[in-house]
Amino acid sequence: GGMTNEKGTRLEFCKKSVQAMAHDMQPPIADDFFERNSYDTLAQLSPRELENLGRLSYPVVLNDGDTHYRRIAWDTALDRIANTLRATDPRRAFFYSSGRSSNEAAFLLQWLARVYGTNNINNCSYYCHQASGVALGASVGTSTATVTLDDVEHADFVLLLGSNAASNHPRLITQLVRIRARGGVVVVINPMREAGLERFNIPSHPGSLLFGSQVSDHYVMPRIGGDIALLKGMLKVVIDENALDLEYIERHTTGFDEVVSSLSNESLDTLAENAGVDRTTIEMLGRLYAGSKKAVFMWAMGITHHEHGVDNVAAIANLALARGMIGRPHAGLLPVRGHSNVQGIGSVGFAPELKAGFLDAMERMYGLVVPDWKGMDSIESVHASHRVEVDFALLNGGNFYGANPDLGYAGEALSRIATTVHISTKLNLGHVRVRSQRVGGETIILPTVVRDEELDTTTQESMFSFVRLSEGRMKPPPGEMRSEVEIICAIGSRMLPANGSIDFSALRNHDAIRAVMADVVPGYSAVKNIGESKQEFHVGGRVRHEPRFDLPDGRARFLDVATPLQNLGSGELRLMTIRSEGQFNTVVYEEHDRYRNQRARDVILMNSSDIDSFEMTDGDRVTVRSAAGTMHGMRVAEFAIAKGCAAMYYPEANVLVERHVDPKSGTPAYKNVRVTVERETT
Repeated sequence: GGMTNEKGTRLEFCKKSVQAMAHDMQPPIADDFFERNSYDTLAQLSPRELENLGRLSYPVVLNDGDTHYRRIAWDTALDRIANTLRATDPRRAFFYSSGRSSNEAAFLLQWLARVYGTNNINNCSYYCHQASGVALGASVGTSTATVTLDDVEHADFVLLLGSNAASNHPRLITQLVRIRARGGVVVVINPMREAGLERFNIPSHPGSLLFGSQVSDHYVMPRIGGDIALLKGMLKVVIDENALDLEYIERHTTGFDEVVSSLSNESLDTLAENAGVDRTTIEMLGRLYAGSKKAVFMWAMGITHHEHGVDNVAAIANLALARGMIGRPHAGLLPVRGHSNVQGIGSVGFAPELKAGFLDAMERMYGLVVPDWKGMDSIESVHASHRVEVDFALLNGGNFYGANPDLGYAGEALSRIATTVHISTKLNLGHVRVRSQRVGGETIILPTVVRDEELDTTTQESMFSFVRLSEGRMKPPPGEMRSEVEIICAIGSRMLPANGSIDFSALRNHDAIRAVMADVVPGYSAVKNIGESKQEFHVGGRVRHEPRFDLPDGRARFLDVATPLQNLGSGELRLMTIRSEGQFNTVVYEEHDRYRNQRARDVILMNSSDIDSFEMTDGDRVTVRSAAGTMHGMRVAEFAIAKGCAAMYYPEANVLVERHVDPKSGTPAYKNVRVTVERETT
């Protein structure tokens, strides 16, 4: 999409996209780079230093006992991979993809994995928005947004929860500013006061670029983990204001009576105390929502990164359903997904379990026999690796190691895999902090081109379920890089017999892949001719402009959720991990976090009253401890964050994040970690 949104509006600028493209244009690392730099030397580098080394341009391998990565010929590397796969029990292998991949490559790789015989197929969404998909699937029958960009443009009330959109989704800020300009109301719910969610400079608007634009009307800062209590409080106010859509509830939903019965046992004062927000504020928010006609609820990982992330999202859906805001134009639910194609790779089947229609089409139309056993998700793959139950892993993009909670445990686990294959553009922590400890173990890194360098067109899917077309064809840096599709086809052609039912050599052409996708991927029939027609499209069956829900009885469901207890121990803080302005997921482009006015990443952001109560001062060096790990030499930085809460930068702070996950989604609690802070004396 470049700087054009799905409605064709130009100059829709995103700094992170520009940073990503600029870093992709770095020159390749030198031919003798790995000869001059040992594995142990590279392991000392930071994420930013690794990112700035340049593009990977030739395959390398690190075998058991090697001190350095060594260059390896493509054919040799591909033969090794295919031979290893043939010799490996499919139950003891897993395939992972980041959202960097195209729909075509992700579809092809999950196809290869299932032909090979495994359902251990997982992606980065398990560490971000899987909780959204699980909750929405149970509540309204779709795992994605129920609204389009046009719906957002007509909303008169927006509740934005757990998102730093100014840094991570800046195009969305433009829409929020426009909503306010039309007289709508924007409410931000966030434990941290983010400057860019109060005022923002929109590059495509000269006046805004010079003077800034107000983003939010109200900014509410609950304590970490207080969202359910806040949302329940708002629902209580809506009920008291007689603002329920009773006809909608009666005709199109189930479960409302159970939710109301449960809610009657919690007073508004108790909910306010649990949320860390005063009662008057909750009453104000409830009345604002009660007076709206077209409400859109938006949220990001501040909602999903909890052990109760699914329940958080369900509480949002309950509030929307109570006033009939799902199943009408210009109102609904929008999980704010960030990675460029994280939604798309899930849509095209890169997940442990396929939807029934998808699975039936693959088996009926193409004779593919899919294993009938349950595949492992991301964290389950790590646990299995720790138990030495994984012999092979293929990691397509991303930094799977660095994205994991409890990095000490994750490093141990992934080093117990015999063979790990990375398809990557640049070095990251996963290449230099994890190596196989198995006898005869090896790590192979295959260099790939980025999306803009593809010789064939590719597609991606936005958070609005809008499929975009990328033309590619930019000249890559000098080197031996190959496209993801070319790499996957080469592995498949070597691994499977020439007379097999799937001819991977015929799938090197992206139009051929899209023809198969159109046959089997639900809602993707329009992708078949997109390479020729250039007609981008919304995925069919997802937008909810009428109250029809893909659930057995055709009704949406209110889901009764428990209010989490806020039971910190003495001297404890509740920590959330955060990304900086100069960062894209685990990739760090610059140390400076402009909006938060932080020059370095070795900080813990704390409330001033907590700093005082711990008898510390701004700038003190401290040790931060959790049940998972310890970080020394962190600098205390006073920040506008809810009392009893703290924040540190991801992925470095993943050392502290425990392996606790939401049992309903498998998503780790990156934004809800108990820590203690101790001032260092030397």
